[in-house]
Amino acid sequence: MVLAGKMEKLLLTRHLQEQGEPLTRLVMDLWGSASLRTGGEDMALALRLMGVEIKRAESTGHVTGFEVIPLPVLNRPRVDVTLRISGLFRDAFPDQIALFDQVVSAVANRREPPDWNPLAASAKGLDGEARTRATARIFGAATGTYGTGVEEALQTGTWADQAALGKAWLEGSAWTYGGGRDGGQDADALATLLGQADAVLHVQDHAETDMLESPENAAHEGGLAAAAAALGASPALWRGDTSRPDTPRLRATAQEVARIVRGRLANPRWIEGMQQHGYAGAAELARGLDALHGFAATLPERFDQQFDMVFAATLGDEACDAFLQRENPAAREAMRARFADVWQRGLWHPRGNSVAQVLESGEQA
Repeated sequence: MVLAGKMEKLLLTRHLQEQGEPLTRLVMDLWGSASLRTGGEDMALALRLMGVEIKRAESTGHVTGFEVIPLPVLNRPRVDVTLRISGLFRDAFPDQIALFDQVVSAVANRREPPDWNPLAASAKGLDGEARTRATARIFGAATGTYGTGVEEALQTGTWADQAALGKAWLEGSAWTYGGGRDGGQDADALATLLGQADAVLHVQDHAETDMLESPENAAHEGGLAAAAAALGASPALWRGDTSRPDTPRLRATAQEVARIVRGRLANPRWIEGMQQHGYAGAAELARGLDALHGFAATLPERFDQQFDMVFAATLGDEACDAFLQRENPAAREAMRARFADVWQRGLWHPRGNSVAQVLESGEQA
């Protein structure tokens, strides 16, 4: 697929430029909804990174097999790719899961230098159950369940620190799939792979929504980052954007959060537009803050400036605050509680002296 090839080149180039080392181990956050819309571009990207080319029937375009590209032709190290699949992907794409597992086995069986094929190196000399565990590369929630295990903790505030959220993600994502493993739990294998990862990637294929549209994104991408941090790892956190297929983009996850806050969540024009929708518009403001709160809780970067901007544009703005109190007092109180939570947890050090008055009294300064 052409788009997967563009993103492959962009990711490998940017990672080398900014990290100073070739990308050799990657964890991809793979959603079923994106795969339904794109016809499997994310999976195609994962296979290309591993140095594998898909074979298709000329008449139908259906996948008929794959070919492992020889290293002299590939001319770069293979990337050891681990997939964290969503519940929808698990349920909707069993054939893709089986295909990816077959690719993993084929790449692991090749006799190639360890620094050029880290997947094969991890399985070298192993057989039986040990080899099965060493080549597990597809993880997700337990069969019949959905989410990451982080959503409820973020929503209710029942989490102690970032490490607790990371542990919740690991516990909720540790079931292996493919190659007869379907539904078996192996938290140690997932922890090993994530702890060794050079990078984490999530690709968004459309511009109809963004990562602050829902706290679900923070539970997935942020939860993954928190899990890595809990393991003592600090992989590069990347977010791909293929909404414009001719010009795909790649940004650091924290950079993307900051971009969306400036462009939408704290943008007066967007807020004015939301005010035209009364109750529902107020709920949208609260939901965006929920998502920012989730990323602040899970990512290693701080978002003090972003919270300052959102507060100044909402509860710190007399007109917007009056709108919230008039149209949706529950949303206004939810926002006050969210701001208070990040402040009390030390995730936000406000610049303005009036913030404490609003958060403690609930009244406009």
